[in-house]
Amino acid sequence: MNKTQKTFTLRVIVQLIIVVLVAPFLPLIVSGQWSWWQAWAYAVVSILSFVISRIIANRRHPDLIKERARFMQAKDTKPWDKILAPLLGLGSILILIAAGLDKRAPAPASSLICNLVALFGIILGYSFSSWALIENRFFSGAVRIQTERGHHVVSSGPYRIVRHPGYAGGLLGYLFIPLLLDSLWAFIPAIFLLIVMIVRTALEDKTLQEELPGYKEFAQKTRYRLLPGIW
Repeated sequence: MNKTQKTFTLRVIVQLIIVVLVAPFLPLIVSGQWSWWQAWAYAVVSILSFVISRIIANRRHPDLIKERARFMQAKDTKPWDKILAPLLGLGSILILIAAGLDKRAPAPASSLICNLVALFGIILGYSFSSWALIENRFFSGAVRIQTERGHHVVSSGPYRIVRHPGYAGGLLGYLFIPLLLDSLWAFIPAIFLLIVMIVRTALEDKTLQEELPGYKEFAQKTRYRLLPGIW
C-alpha cells in the first residue's frame, strides 16, 4: 500500500465527501429552493476555498495533508479538544441547516447590498483562514504538539497579525453566513460556534505557551489571539 492509499482511507474519503460535496449544499438540500442564488454563492465559495487552499498547501507542505487527514487518530490530542473539535464541526453544520429550514418559511425580501457585503465577508474570512493553512506546516485539525514533525513556531504571513488566523478567518466567515442567507435563526448556532471557538482558542493558546518552545516570545510580538486591538 503506497503513502497515498494510507492517507486516503475510506474514513477520510467519506469525511471529504461530507465536507466538500454535502455540507456546502445543505441550505439548498434542506430548503429545497434550488433557485436560491445566495446559497449557491456560499456553496461555490466554500468548495473553492477548500480545494484551492489544499492544492497550494499540498505543494508547500505535503506532510500537512496527511496530518490533517489523520488528525482524529492522533493519540496525543488534548482531552478537551476531543470535545471542542467535534462541537466546531457541529456548529458549522447547524448554521447551514438552520438557514435552510428558515428559508422554507415565508420571509421578507432580502437586501442585495447586505447579501453582497456578507458574501465579501465570507470570501475575506475564508481567504484569511486559507492563508494561515498554506503558511503553517503544523496547521493540524487537532490541538497537539507535533513533536514527530518537528513542531515549531510559525510567525510569518497572517501570524504577524493575530496568533490564530485560522480561527479568526473562519469565525468571520461563519458570522456572515446568516446575513448572506437571510436567516436570523442561523445566528443562534453561529453564536454557539463563536463561544466554542473562543474557548478553543484560549485553551490552545495556553497549551502552546506552556509546551511549545519560543511561543511565549512570539506571543509578545503578535499580541492578539483573534481580533487585533481587542483579544
